[in-house]
Parts: sequence; structure tokens; C-alpha cells
Amino acid sequence: PQDKGRPPGQLVDVQLLALNDFHGNLEPPGGTIEGAPAGGAEYLASHVRRLEATNRNTVVVSAGDLIGASPLLSALFHDEPTIEAMNRIGLDLNAVGNHEFDEGADELLRMQKGGCHPVDGCLDGDGFAGAEFGFLAANVVRSDTGRTLLPPYQIRKFQGAKVAFIGMTLEGTPSIVTPSGVAGLEFRDEAETVNALVPELRRRGVESIVVLLHEGGLQPGGIDQCNGVSGPIVDIVQRMSDAVDVVVSGHTHRAYNCQIDGKLVTSASSFGRVLTDIDLTIDKGSGDVVVARADNLVVTRDVPKAGDVTELLDKYRQLAAPLANRVIGSITADVTRSATAAGESALGAVIADAQLAATDGRGEGGAAVAFMNPGGFRADLSYAPSGSEGPGEVTYGGGVHGPALRQHAGHRDADGSPARHPAGTAVVRAALPAGPAGVGRLHLHLGRHPARL
Repeated sequence: PQDKGRPPGQLVDVQLLALNDFHGNLEPPGGTIEGAPAGGAEYLASHVRRLEATNRNTVVVSAGDLIGASPLLSALFHDEPTIEAMNRIGLDLNAVGNHEFDEGADELLRMQKGGCHPVDGCLDGDGFAGAEFGFLAANVVRSDTGRTLLPPYQIRKFQGAKVAFIGMTLEGTPSIVTPSGVAGLEFRDEAETVNALVPELRRRGVESIVVLLHEGGLQPGGIDQCNGVSGPIVDIVQRMSDAVDVVVSGHTHRAYNCQIDGKLVTSASSFGRVLTDIDLTIDKGSGDVVVARADNLVVTRDVPKAGDVTELLDKYRQLAAPLANRVIGSITADVTRSATAAGESALGAVIADAQLAATDGRGEGGAAVAFMNPGGFRADLSYAPSGSEGPGEVTYGGGVHGPALRQHAGHRDADGSPARHPAGTAVVRAALPAGPAGVGRLHLHLGRHPARL
């Protein structure tokens, strides 16, 4: 609404549509949000377009982990389908998250610039043009040059009002990504990085600042609430300059809508199941945000699918079908993620045993025990068929979707040091949790080799 103390035309309304932790979930993911099935790229596109139509000053943003730890339809093609889908949906900016580094810096740059995969080529046969949106990485610096791997920020203008978008991942990314993925890179403190950029932005005439940060927190309330928010996001935001107006966060896969230290702080759950609608009112004279409010909206499936996104997904479904539908094993009952009070589950035990079987040979490291964290699997194995397979048959697609995170083997001797000999007598294969340090309780599912313990 027009402020009575300002002349007509002095205020500009800007809309941000935000998501985080999409993880290549192009097809509708399992589970519900507030009791309703939610998500799916075809439905997400329709919701984004409906909201965009309400304000021409709209920017669609993502707070990291757009790709990586993806279901088969995206992962099989090195996440190119997700990039192409987001091009069609109209994503404008994506801050890097830890999973953007799963395959290393060069692969991340390929996502931005395009080109065929250096080993597998262009698996869909028609090339890869890269992202039409911008990746941002303000706190990721090349060790050899001291320059950021990707642009630290982008400035947008709306009828004379300037808004800066700073993008970054969590400083702790190297601790949760395979070393080869972050080789030659430094990850710097989130708040210090933002604060160092504020003077530069102000010299460029920017007073309205939005941070897209792949780090987050927890809160036990509903998706649009802020009940006792905790976690790394609180300290980081409190240390940020007062010049920051909005922080779009992620990483913890939680939804919240908070005010922290005078800043609007949001998160939109995960997998494209929630979309945050942020409305800013900016004074063109001062450049300041005078009103900032947000609503977390469920990406329901009661809207028409976006036809152009359906066309893209159908293309990749056809290409993936021969591998996805191949039967790789069988089960006699559901194998689920349902956990005991100790955090154990049938699916966790099966995956840990499988990891041990893959690494217990003398030529594979001679592992005696394997660990699997529950954050690394995201779907049950169901006895009932979900497609053309028979009852109890497990397909490659179903098996990949269960342990959705790409786990990296890391053998360790019993004292925790890297294995010195391929046939080490007490070697551990550990899949460490991807959640933020200090958040939640650590559970690891155990697979053990009786002959070596």
C-alpha cells in the first residue's frame, strides 16, 4: 500500500519466489506437506507462473542444493535435466550449496556454462547449453587466484530501485563433500563475507540486500511459523550487517518464516514442495526496504501441469526407462525407513550391509564394518509394484531412489586415519551425515563382518 508520507510513485513492490534444496526432484516426491501431497517440477512451474503474473517485478531464487543427491531421472544425466527444467520454470539465481560440489568445481562450472560431460558426453544426444540463470558463490574462493569461483552477487533494478542478491554456501562445505569436490577451493565465513561486500554494494548505490544462503536452522512449528528457531542460521544472521534485509536459507530441509535480528529469514523445506512468496516494498528515494513479509506456500498438485516441463521430463523418462526398469533384486516385504527408538531401520541395515559387501574384499580395502546415516536414504523399498515390475521385484530406479545421496567410499583404519594398506585389518567405510554440525542426534546404521570383529 502507498505510504501517506511519500509522494505517489515513490514506492516499488518487488516479489521474490524462493525455494531451496530441490535436489533434482523433477518428478513428484513422496511424503506430504501439512497433510497434502506436494512438489513435482510440472506443478512447481505452474505455481511460479501464477505468482509471477501478479507482479512484473518478480525474481525467482534458490538457496542451494538445486542439484546433487538427485533421483535417477536427473542423476543419470549428470543433473542436466534439472538445469533445463529450471530454465523453463524461470529460475533467475541460485546460490551454490554443498551438493553443487559433489562432482567438483569444473562440473559446477559446466552446469553454468554448458557443454557435454567430459567422460559420458551428451547422453540425450542434443547437447547441453547450461543454465540460463546465474550461480552465485560469494564465499567460495580459488586458492590459486584469490577470486571467487562464481560471481559473489548480482544487482537487479526495478523501476529505479536496486536490489543486490548475495549467494553463498555454508562455510563447512569441505567437511561434508568428498575432498576431490572442493580441491583448490576455500570456503569462508558466511557473515564475514556478507559484511565485507556491504561497503562495495553501497558504493554502487544499493541499499536493499537479499542473501541467498545454503545454511539453515530448525523449528518445530508449521511451515509458515517460527517457533524457537535454532541452529547455525541464528548466529550467522545475528552477525550479519544491519544493511541486510532478507535471508533466504536452506540446507536443513525445514520450512520456517522468521524475524531474526531485524531481518526476514525464510526457508522452504525441500524437493520443491514449498515455495516462499516474499513481498518487498522499496522506497526509490532512499533505496531502503520499508516493508518485508513472506508466506510459505505448499506446492500443491491441484493445478494443471506445465506442458513445456512435462515435455522435457517425458523426453528424459524415455531415455532413462531401459535402465530404470531393469530388475536388480527382490524383497519379500516392504523394507522401510521406519526407525526404532535407537534410530535403527530395516532399510538402513540393508544399505549398510550392501556397502560392506562392496568394500569387504581384500582388493576393495578389506572393510570390517560399514556405517550408513539415515539422511542418506529418502524412499522405502516397497513390495507392491510401482510400475511394470512384478511384486517384490526391485528395479534399478527404485534401488537408486532409496539411497538417494551419492555416497563416497572413504576407508579408515581403526584409529581414524586413512587406510595405509588395501588389506588393512580394521577398516571402516563411513558415510557421514550431511546435516549441519550440532543439529539433531547422530544415528549410524551398522553393517559388520563377523569374521573380522
